[in-house]
Amino acid sequence: MKIVSIFKSDPQARHHDEKEFENMGKLINELTRSGALVDTGGALDEGFSASVRRTGGEIRVTDGPFTESKEIVGGFAIFEVKSKEEALEYTRRFLEIAGDGTCDLHEVGETPTFDS
Repeated sequence: MKIVSIFKSDPQARHHDEKEFENMGKLINELTRSGALVDTGGALDEGFSASVRRTGGEIRVTDGPFTESKEIVGGFAIFEVKSKEEALEYTRRFLEIAGDGTCDLHEVGETPTFDS
């Protein structure tokens, strides 16, 4: 099963030291070599951000950054796992290094292809 994990961090959380970055690199390398980690990436503090919302048929775009938010998207990971428990174990290990925040996990299916 394929799982996407979206990490939302607490903007008030402490900054990470070199040892934590080293530990995160080791975890990413381990999970990539095992085939469990398909892709991962972090959100850029200074990168493009926007919120696109559809309400009542109207599309509204709000440019970021979203400093008033209680949580900020810190990054994502895509896992290929055999079970929900395996995905939860990898997520626990990630949060032990990343610190305070939330990972929202969602099972994703294959995108259908359409003939044009």
